[in-house]
Amino acid sequence: MSRIEDYALIGDLHTAALVDREGSIDWLCLPRFDSPACFAALLGDEEAGRWSIAPASGGTCARRRYRDGTLILETEWDTADGTVRVVDFMPPRGQAADVVRLVEGVRGDVPMRSDLRLRFDYGNVAPWVRHHDGRLNAVAGPDAVCLNSAVPMRLDGPDSRAEFTVREGQRVPFVLTHRASHLPAPKAADPEQALRDTEAFWRDWIGRCTYDGRWGDEVRRSLVLLKALTYAPTGGIVAAASTSLPEQLGGQRNWDYRYCWLRDATFTLQALLGTGYVEEACAWREWLVRAAAGDPAKLQIMYGLDGRRRLPEQTIDWLAGYEGSAPVRVGNAAAGQFQLDVWGEVLDGLHLAREAGLPMADAAWDLQRALLDYLEGNWRDTDNSLWEVRGPRRQFVHSKVMAWAGFDRAVRTVLHHGLDGPVDRWRRVRDEIHQEVCERGYDADRGTFTQYYGSDEVDAALLLLPRVGFLPWNDSRVKGTVEAVREDLVRDGLVLRYRTTGEVDGLPGTEGAFLACSFWLADALHATGRRQDAEQLFERLLRLRNDVGMLSEEYDVEAGRQVGNTPQAFSLVGLVNTARALSGVHTTTRDSRREQDLDPAAHKVSR
Repeated sequence: MSRIEDYALIGDLHTAALVDREGSIDWLCLPRFDSPACFAALLGDEEAGRWSIAPASGGTCARRRYRDGTLILETEWDTADGTVRVVDFMPPRGQAADVVRLVEGVRGDVPMRSDLRLRFDYGNVAPWVRHHDGRLNAVAGPDAVCLNSAVPMRLDGPDSRAEFTVREGQRVPFVLTHRASHLPAPKAADPEQALRDTEAFWRDWIGRCTYDGRWGDEVRRSLVLLKALTYAPTGGIVAAASTSLPEQLGGQRNWDYRYCWLRDATFTLQALLGTGYVEEACAWREWLVRAAAGDPAKLQIMYGLDGRRRLPEQTIDWLAGYEGSAPVRVGNAAAGQFQLDVWGEVLDGLHLAREAGLPMADAAWDLQRALLDYLEGNWRDTDNSLWEVRGPRRQFVHSKVMAWAGFDRAVRTVLHHGLDGPVDRWRRVRDEIHQEVCERGYDADRGTFTQYYGSDEVDAALLLLPRVGFLPWNDSRVKGTVEAVREDLVRDGLVLRYRTTGEVDGLPGTEGAFLACSFWLADALHATGRRQDAEQLFERLLRLRNDVGMLSEEYDVEAGRQVGNTPQAFSLVGLVNTARALSGVHTTTRDSRREQDLDPAAHKVSR
């Protein structure tokens, strides 16, 4: 089985596929990110579905890259017979989803093999397959797939194989197209035109990037991958393209990330607005408003691609899991958790959008006021924290701080944008939260804020307190907290979210270092005057990317491997925002405007 960092991504802004270094597509959900997979070898074995195109003699990939500024993947092998290249991509979505694979002869005459094993419903259903006039048609229940190939194919039960030789200068195309089985087959994409269209789309898109700092290549690659996680019809951005890649190899911490988290909104808006992608920022903001609409008491931490609320969690027992990491989960029960910070995150994200000049409808302010009304009556409640712990609810400090941020943004909106609201009441609530956190969430003996009231532990979310403006970076309590996180949670230079050994977590096993938190530490080091340390950590994080710039959710420092779902939007956003901070590139964000805009009462709290 390939390592997580051996995978690259191709996609069409509706779904995405993971392709390993040996030319096998081991993960693909059709027609959407959250649809059942038709290739699920990633979480089982080849019998769960995959599509391999590689030299018949085997061999190891010699080179792999994306075409500059695109999501077009090129994989090359050097063999005894010559050199061959496979070009993989998904063209912009037309009538249907297409996967195009072009086999190019670079040198010599190279025998090749294509092995297509379609298994619908996460490897559970082998389709009925027919072969007619050079086209393979596979049908099972609601799904149908056709494969157009320039070489003869032979059937082996539900599988299709082809052996052929590609000569220097020759290009052999394969086009796989999905449709709903009750609909007529769409016209197959022309592979050469599709290649031109796909390259033009991505080159045009990345050409709008305005970042011109020191890490331009790294930022642009991360932005392309982040764009690939966008669901174009709604503007939602999935947390990752996969489900159930483990946070601990062989463990149970395997979650479905093919959904949209409200918490990611502000970080993502910062990254998009800060690099020139106003249209994408608007689409994400509009998705956020639609998803959060309704009863504020029923706000969820995550939603489906289209804002769907019901994401029931179930296990797929016929899949063994990545490297035996079971269970494989579909859906996410954390959608039903109470996480207080989400109200503040939504309010902060909508405020950031307004500050950045994005057009705002009256409905957005109405939504914000409804969220504030709920938050005013419930900010004292215990919750599950932003880390979605499955242990007892507690008074988590970060959750309280984000409640503070929600009221703070409301006060500033009234003062600076002239909107109507009970600003004096909101200010009183804001200041009450601030004082309580500083009194009950701060350990004066250790000189650090704590994970929850009364705790002697810290968690990495505390690095965000000054980032949201709760206290300035030069405050001694902030500096003490940064040092406590470094002392308690850093492993081999990278940051754990929190200690998983106590009763807070509620799950067996451990997890890797959380890459987004490591970017937060780089930001904190930079903001507290340790620029050299910040840059060293950032460069270390850049070296953890694979050969095509992919980052997963976490990193196992003992095994020296990426772990968790991939590619992870939170990690990619962290890279972009930290590169901007270290480059001195800022837009109007919650970071850069805090000191000048905060009214004097905000920091008048007991120490």
